[in-house]
Amino acid sequence: MPRLQFDLPDRFVFATDIQIYISHVNQGGHLDNAQLLTLVSEARVRFFKSLGYRESNVAGCPIVVGDLVAQYKSEGFHGETMRVRMVPQDFNRYGFDLVYCMDCVDTGREVARGKIGIVFVDLQTSKVAPVPPAFLTQTAQLLPVP
Repeated sequence: MPRLQFDLPDRFVFATDIQIYISHVNQGGHLDNAQLLTLVSEARVRFFKSLGYRESNVAGCPIVVGDLVAQYKSEGFHGETMRVRMVPQDFNRYGFDLVYCMDCVDTGREVARGKIGIVFVDLQTSKVAPVPPAFLTQTAQLLPVP
């Protein structure tokens, strides 16, 4: 299977710093792959919170993660602070991709990049729901005009 290649966007609209704790490190002494998802999930929660939402209610709809892509660029180590930058992209009827890049704050070294597929859900039916118009309007204000 060929290695995953993932290009980053030119601009991000959100950033948050998260420290790597000892519980995030595996026996090899670096950031564990499952813990990368934990850190990226924390950043995702902070992204929605920065817009005034909880993931259980984003402009009236809960969201779920439909898929996730991660590409490692280097190791992360205990005690390092990671800056996770994010931007919503590739909107479709039911969701969008939340693109992320994780860099070490002290060295600028890129540790990981990828994207999270966000899907909106109808609370009553537990089926996919259209992206709420209020969320589309809000995120459109964050993004550059093409």
